[in-house]
Amino acid sequence: MGPQTRFVQCPEGEIEKRKEVVHTVTLHEIDVINSRSQGFLALFAGDIGEIKMETREQIDQKVAEWREEGKAEIVPGVLFIDEVHMLDMECFSFLNRALETETAPILILATNRGITNIRGTNYKGPHGMPLDLLDRLLIITTHPYSEKEIAQILKIRCEEEDVEISEDAKELLTKIGMETTLRYAIQLITISSLVAMKRKSQEVDIIDVRKVYSMFMDVQRSKQYLMDHQKEYMFSEVSNINANNAMNIE
Repeated sequence: MGPQTRFVQCPEGEIEKRKEVVHTVTLHEIDVINSRSQGFLALFAGDIGEIKMETREQIDQKVAEWREEGKAEIVPGVLFIDEVHMLDMECFSFLNRALETETAPILILATNRGITNIRGTNYKGPHGMPLDLLDRLLIITTHPYSEKEIAQILKIRCEEEDVEISEDAKELLTKIGMETTLRYAIQLITISSLVAMKRKSQEVDIIDVRKVYSMFMDVQRSKQYLMDHQKEYMFSEVSNINANNAMNIE
């Protein structure tokens, strides 16, 4: 060893290792594990049955202790309820109570109703919801899609369904989506692809879109067809019979 070699003191004692393990579980999974004798295997048993309220309260108390000790962290989930006007007063009361708990998820409600009856009652409310629940929410307004946005949505949908479509056909679908509904235009993609496959083409062309558009009606055309031919349907005949009977009784 040369004169420039320096000696340093080596550490003594046992080597300490620290390992941190993070498990991500839902509160429901913890309830299932603690409510069955199988323990963790209860998650794979299938039918879990009803979980007792005492078990839920014990789990909530234990989770609260873990949070205070810094052993656990609650990440709120998201509960999305579509067509929320279909719920009745009991469901709204349950949601009101659930929102007051510390473990409440982020609640997102969707509806397209205006002032209408709250289901199960004779009271009217905005969007078919009680005012006390509506006061807890932030209302987000929506706007119709623009032509550019509809074209982009249809493009993404074609990519997801692995459908090759020409630019002319895409423009026609966009026009159909503007005049009818976006859902109807999306439904035409798969059918147009089947028509294109039948004529042994790998790409959906404008003739395929026109053909399926003539075969399947949208809401407005179906409504107009029923109004034009309402006398040919059974309901109209029943109405005429009832009218004639009423006239005979008089």
